[in-house]
Amino acid sequence: MSESQPLRLFDTYERRVRPFEPLEPGKAGIYCCGPTVYNFAHIGNLRTYVFEDLLRRTLTLNGYDVNLVMNITDVGHLTSDADTGEDKMALSARRTGLTAWELAERYTEAFKSDLTALNISPPTIWCKATDHIREQLDFIQDLENKGFTYRTSDGIYFDSRKLNSYGYLARLNIEGLQEGARVDSERRFVTDFALWKFSPKDEQREMEWESPWGIGFPGWHIECSAMAAKYLGDYFDIHCGGEDHIPIHHSNEIAQTEASRGTRLANFWMHGYFLQLNEAKMSKSTGDFLRLATLSEKGFSAMSYRYFCLSAHYRTQMSFSWESLEANNVALGRLYQAAYGWGEPTAVDADFYDRFLGFVNDDLNLPRALALSWDLVKSDLEDGCKKATLLAFDQVFGLDIAKWEPAVLEIPEHISKLADERQTAREDKNWQLADEIRDELLSRGYEVEDTRDGPRINKT
Repeated sequence: MSESQPLRLFDTYERRVRPFEPLEPGKAGIYCCGPTVYNFAHIGNLRTYVFEDLLRRTLTLNGYDVNLVMNITDVGHLTSDADTGEDKMALSARRTGLTAWELAERYTEAFKSDLTALNISPPTIWCKATDHIREQLDFIQDLENKGFTYRTSDGIYFDSRKLNSYGYLARLNIEGLQEGARVDSERRFVTDFALWKFSPKDEQREMEWESPWGIGFPGWHIECSAMAAKYLGDYFDIHCGGEDHIPIHHSNEIAQTEASRGTRLANFWMHGYFLQLNEAKMSKSTGDFLRLATLSEKGFSAMSYRYFCLSAHYRTQMSFSWESLEANNVALGRLYQAAYGWGEPTAVDADFYDRFLGFVNDDLNLPRALALSWDLVKSDLEDGCKKATLLAFDQVFGLDIAKWEPAVLEIPEHISKLADERQTAREDKNWQLADEIRDELLSRGYEVEDTRDGPRINKT
């Protein structure tokens, strides 16, 4: 842990940046809300996972042993986050002709592939909702024993009015929400939410289980509370997710954990903000979204998108455009080429590294850290020192700078011959002929870059 540059993080619960002080010295437990695997992840979803990876890398850089748990929601997430509509998994299964289990497997593997492409380290523990039904049933029974539940014809609900602190995370105006809200005849209050949903009597579901209350399936919110408690305990360091989770999902997680375990679940609540497309939030439900594969089809690497994400703070909404992605793609290419040209790394520059640590430890200020890397590129430091320092930065950036090599260009024989003739003309100081050959190469789609190691041929 750095003593000179202590790590400070923004806590949504307290609405302030405060020092990160681990609950157990030298360790950090993190729970990240994973995907609901009814469709591919879009690049807006993936921005949140890049943020969580940057958080993890920053904690590791500060010397913490990180235990990161991520769930896979493969049942219980209804089309409305407020527990109405149909299960997203069942709906998508009908649309694709797959079983819900096949669907979950397909999109889980696709999600993991996206994480790999973005150089996002896998969690310490993956946990699927359908593998933890027993833990969820036990959690609901405890809430029932403590008087926080009631039964309706379609499920077991959490009685949010019995918890005075309900909605504090989102600073919800509870009475304002209730005024004019349509609450179904059995659900007592607008912020009450399902813990267990009964299977419809007129249909057989693929995903349903026996319970003390009847055959059905868990609510979305109970899944995360139960799995987080199993792997990280009743109170752990950091809970992460997208900003859309603040008013409902995370507020409900906190409520049921406070009622059952007496804690707010996590010491820090951290949220990544939306990526906007045409001034609207991307949505998997509507199908109006861009996948990582879409970027690849347009010629952009996953690393270009990761670099794009570094250019804005995780707590600011970010607008996506192809022009912006192209600009970041060019910048990343230049950074790769500069680092490659510096040769072997030597020693890290202490001043640059301390400034970098100050930025990332200031609530993950990656835009400032990224700008610092360009100050490093332009600095008068020795090349090997630049290389070592940038690679130290890349422990957080995660751009795999050390692995990058220029693409091998297959040069046609007649182009190589022209380049050799130009080099001979230059050695003979026949500058006019050399310029004529250069223009001939340009007309054929090639340019010659004169370097200290000799001419280099590139495609224009």
